Amino acid sequence: MATPVVIESPEQFTTLLSSSRIVVTDFHATWCAPCHQIAPLYEQLSARLSRPNQITFTKVDVDQQKEIARAYEISAMPTFMIFKNGNVVSKILGADPGKLSKAIQQLAAEAESKGSSSGTGSPFDTTPSGGGLSSDAALWLGTEIPKGYNDVTDKVEIKGVDLLNVDSGMGSARVLFDSKKPSGVALLESGKGKGKEKASTSTATTDEVDWVESDTDQQMMLFMPFTSSLKVHSLHLTSLPPRRATSSGEEERSEENVDQSTLPTRPKTVNVYSNRAHVLGFEEAEDIPATQSITLSPQDWDEKTGTAKVELRYVKFQNVTSLVVFVVDGEDDDAEKVRLDRVRIVGEAGKERNMGKLEKIGDEPGE
Repeated sequence: MATPVVIESPEQFTTLLSSSRIVVTDFHATWCAPCHQIAPLYEQLSARLSRPNQITFTKVDVDQQKEIARAYEISAMPTFMIFKNGNVVSKILGADPGKLSKAIQQLAAEAESKGSSSGTGSPFDTTPSGGGLSSDAALWLGTEIPKGYNDVTDKVEIKGVDLLNVDSGMGSARVLFDSKKPSGVALLESGKGKGKEKASTSTATTDEVDWVESDTDQQMMLFMPFTSSLKVHSLHLTSLPPRRATSSGEEERSEENVDQSTLPTRPKTVNVYSNRAHVLGFEEAEDIPATQSITLSPQDWDEKTGTAKVELRYVKFQNVTSLVVFVVDGEDDDAEKVRLDRVRIVGEAGKERNMGKLEKIGDEPGE
């Protein structure tokens, strides 16, 4: 069980940043009560996730190491910083167990996916085994993350997400950003894609459904604001609709005696708009040039995970504070609806936006 490395000099810290691919640092103070409250969780994360030369947990006493604290402009305790290849990729102010666990777990999952993964199911299923963190901290990935980039989906401001033309009988927009493995993937793994899904039955409840479907037609409009400015490399879209009958009569993953037109389909044409202040109306979107328009083919979808990697023109998605994803149409013209199970965002996180009260932790009123 690895315990956090106590930093005793700037030189020691610099050496660790260059020798370990990922470094997690707890900037704390002995007089800080919240620091002591979250310390057991930090110790637990260190014990579970430390990897030699890959993931190193450290602790910096800001009163003892003033030069380091000054270099990274630490003004609130605790402050957690995550470094990747020597660069800051995430900063968490305050004793927030959920944010801390999620941010570290995502990077740990990425590190594991680069190595020799020994998990079951999807090769990108990074659910941890054993005790410790709850399953909510697990991260499922439908496809690999390119080297040098991170899963930055945790930067989506969930309260500000808006989704238009969605069937209220399905899941809410929140399920799109769930870190757990989609139930549709579990169905594929357990039944090899055959059988009935709750999605197609009238007995399904919104608590059971972990995907969304469009309502009156194939179009959907998703607005995602971010808590940080991002450099967005790509989007991972997961869609696992029941498969429709083929010309040979096979009906994989579709129910018996179901009108094929009622089964949803996967997205085909997707328009992406950056830095919009709010969700676009459908007519408005048609009048505004998209930052990028993508047409997905059947070959773009991973049949094991139902995930398509939508690579964006990186130079056009720098300093992004929000994205609008417009599903223009679906793969099957005969389908009435389009289904989305997960959306993940890959890129780099920049400076936090609208920090508000978080920035005031430990500050005097009025500063």
